[in-house]
Amino acid sequence: MLNNWIEKNKNDFLVEPNLRDYESAYSSFKWEDVEKEFEGLPSGGLNIAHEAIDRHANSDKAENIALLWLGEKGERDSFTYLQMKKETAKFANVLKSLGIVKGERVFTLSTRVPELYIAAIGIFKNINVLCPLFSQFGPDPILQRMQSGDAKVLLTSKNLFNKKVRPMMEKLPQLRYIILIDADEDENEMILSLPKLMQKASEIFEIPTTDPEDMSLLHFTSGTTGMPKGVVHVHKAIYTHWMTGRYVLDFHYDDNYWCTADPGWVTGTSYGIITPWLHGITNIVDESEFNALRWYNILQNEKVSVFYTAPTAIRRLMRIDNEPTKEYDLSSLRLIQSVGEPLNPEAVIWGVEKLKMAIHDNWWQTETGGIMIANFISQTVRPGSMGRPLPGITAAIVRQNDNGTVTEITEADKDGDLALKPGWPSMFRTYLHHEEKYKKSFVDGWYISGDLAYKDEDGYFWFVGRADDIIKTSGHMVGPFEVESILMEHPAVAEAGVIGKPDPFIGELVKAFVSLKTGYEPTDELKQELIGFGRKKLGVAVAPKEIEFQEKLPKTRSGKIMRRLLKSREMGLPEGDTSTLED
Repeated sequence: MLNNWIEKNKNDFLVEPNLRDYESAYSSFKWEDVEKEFEGLPSGGLNIAHEAIDRHANSDKAENIALLWLGEKGERDSFTYLQMKKETAKFANVLKSLGIVKGERVFTLSTRVPELYIAAIGIFKNINVLCPLFSQFGPDPILQRMQSGDAKVLLTSKNLFNKKVRPMMEKLPQLRYIILIDADEDENEMILSLPKLMQKASEIFEIPTTDPEDMSLLHFTSGTTGMPKGVVHVHKAIYTHWMTGRYVLDFHYDDNYWCTADPGWVTGTSYGIITPWLHGITNIVDESEFNALRWYNILQNEKVSVFYTAPTAIRRLMRIDNEPTKEYDLSSLRLIQSVGEPLNPEAVIWGVEKLKMAIHDNWWQTETGGIMIANFISQTVRPGSMGRPLPGITAAIVRQNDNGTVTEITEADKDGDLALKPGWPSMFRTYLHHEEKYKKSFVDGWYISGDLAYKDEDGYFWFVGRADDIIKTSGHMVGPFEVESILMEHPAVAEAGVIGKPDPFIGELVKAFVSLKTGYEPTDELKQELIGFGRKKLGVAVAPKEIEFQEKLPKTRSGKIMRRLLKSREMGLPEGDTSTLED
């Protein structure tokens, strides 16, 4: 049914090739050409802050809006590139006055307020390392990350500090300063008022010479196995950020861009801070959490032209029975991109039907630092596919051999490890304090992503599942994502999470956990209907043999369904690290 729908409506997925046509870009692309897009520091080297803010502030873009902030309670504020240059210089001077030197880690724990974005650029200016934390983390994951990352400074609010950090201060002996965004006065010599510090700071700051390989960002993995590990990125990563802003997000000089990701996650820094400002466009930041009505109003009122969000958010919008293009003026919107987990084909089709445009999926990881594979605006979108590799990126499906070598799988539609040839600019440089784990990520000249996928005859990549999620049942290898996508074709299903449940006869049986749309009841009859639906679509060997209804599936705070947690709970095993579990 899905394939028939796509074939019938295939023209809706076609986009006329523009000047950034994928084929020509891929054949002629050189990273050396991207390097020419950057000005470089007057003092020498390459610094994210200079390329993202200062060079625009020194140009005819000085009075253009860089940051448009929408407060949770209806507040509204904006900062030009010139204002951002001055404010971020003041924060860099604050760090310098406190004796925070090159390479030291500055953590942030805040909701999406302007001070967070100003601080991020100021941290880069002083050649410190930005370590963003998600404001909804509990005390334990905050402590784990600050200890692992050798935190020297924490920027946060009074409320978050008192609730989540103050009780564990004795466990952070390396922490030298707490800077409170909303404190009028210093509490003592360690706990300081940001407004007071900024009032005293100069708005002139000369960025020191910065080596392109100097550490810039430290993000922590989700910790699906073991404790979260710090992923190190460098200033040179902006080559990838700029290039993906051009070829994937298709930025133009007058774009109003909105990325819904929180800076506590890598998408929220790479594409919620750095990339839009490298292109000198207006970056919209909404402090509030998801609210469908609010989101549609932002898209309409702020004339958003490029929208970058996550599959979880799209599925929430899909639950609402409405006609967005009739109820809102979305005429400015020309491109929607999605990332965080694979985008089900049904969501792409919903975009065509309800938003009058296909939603473009793409693939990357905390470790890759930027988008690696994408559905490009100049190409046909294939619903369910992550797309094709970016110019400058070599991706392949490989098989790891017992002797430590890797064989590339050239045959179409054959599952294997999704791997990348190392060397792209935003590739992570190490796991902080875990060099051996880092080395194990590379085998025989390939970075092994941990994702399983296949490539079709036209070079489009298709996600199968995480290597440790694959279900082995009756001699078959079943990818959970495939089963989840089919179940979501049923009109009653809002979300699905699929695991392999140990079985003495067939190894593992496929079990699905299902969240229903409003208006449907979790009955035995519906359970049998879904099992039959799966068998008709997937075949008896692959279809789920058990269905369990859950009102809410466990997800990370970045929106990924936690299959590991579903399996642990099913089997009565320890749940392991749940620091990223959504409340």
